[in-house]
Order: sequence, then C-alpha cells, then structure tokens
Amino acid sequence: MAVAAQPLLASALLALLLAAVSAADTKNNPANELVSLINSNRTASKASNLADNQGLGCIALQYIKAYKGQCDQVGGNKKPVDSSFIDTFAPNCGVQAASLAKITGRLLACQPSYPPPAQAFDMLIADERSLQVLHSKNHTEVGAAVTSTSGGGPYFWCVLFSNGKANSSFTVEGGVPKTAHPGCFSGNNDECSGAISTGVGAWTLVSATLFALAGAFTL
Repeated sequence: MAVAAQPLLASALLALLLAAVSAADTKNNPANELVSLINSNRTASKASNLADNQGLGCIALQYIKAYKGQCDQVGGNKKPVDSSFIDTFAPNCGVQAASLAKITGRLLACQPSYPPPAQAFDMLIADERSLQVLHSKNHTEVGAAVTSTSGGGPYFWCVLFSNGKANSSFTVEGGVPKTAHPGCFSGNNDECSGAISTGVGAWTLVSATLFALAGAFTL
C-alpha cells in the first residue's frame, strides 16, 4: 500500500509545486496589481475602466526617479517640471515624443518600509483630493510604477493618468520600453527587479515542496 501511494503523493506534491510557481509569476509585478485595484475601485464607483499603458507606466517610473530618493520632497507643489516628460522621461523609456498625451492626474507616495499594493493604494488615496483624482472622468489611461532606493528604503509608488487614445498615446519604439531597473511599471510582464522582494514566500514553498517530493520517493 505504501509503495502504491508514492505516485499519488508525488503527483500531489508536484501539483503544489506548479501552483506555487504560478503564484510567484502573478505577483512579480506589484505595479500591475495596483492598476487592478485602481480599476476595481473606479468601476465600483461607476467610473470607467482605464487602459493600462506600458509607456505611461515606464514614464511613471522615471517620474519617481526624478525625486532621487528624497521622500521629504513628496507632497505639496514639489514635482518634476512638465518639460521633463519630453526632455527626459520619454527618451529614457523609448516613448515617441509625438505620442505623448496630456497628464490628467498624478498620485505619488513614499515611505521607509515597503508597502504592498493594497497598502500603497490606501497611501495614495489618502484624502478627498486624491479620491477626486482617482475617480476623474477625464482619464482614459493609467500607468503605475514602484521602486526602492538603491535596493532598500525609501519606497516610492507613482500613478499617472492620461486622456490619451488607446494604441496611439505613449507609443514605445519597437513595442518594448527600455529597461529601467531598479523597479517595475505596469502594462508589461517584467519582474520587479531590485524594487522589492517579490515571490519569496512562494519560492520558499517551492523549495519545501521539492524536498518533500524527493522524500516521497525514498519512503
């Protein structure tokens, strides 16, 4: 009986391993998770669903980098000059300057320790003004980004909204934005390199599963 049970046990453990890997893959880009939260909140409030634009997401990451890790510069009227979008942000992302559209809203948050997407959402939507930005009818597209500073805190989250047209605004040369690590942005499947420790729990489970799987064949 014990010998016959080994294939069943091995199959169960293998299924657990594959599930863990899949879970890790879906959580490697928290910027995508934040966009999902934004759209869920908008649709629950009868606002339209926004297109997730990778070019705009990449620019959101560049927007963060303009703060140079200075958390105390976040808030108030301190923000990158608008000319930075065409002079710096777009070229760094490979976004065609002619495809830039109007930025209709900006949300930015920063704190010393890493906040996961749900907590970051609460930080970004902290008052009536930010709630109005979130639910504005002027938006058609969204891009989000997250990054750390030199591999540690502080951690920045940024969301940019635009009234651009799908497939014609924030167009990326060659269809793929330039690599902009550390950090990650929404609209693509890149892992969040150097921004946070994503998928650690899942890969710990993978290691444990492999160990158990090996043990199953020695019973």
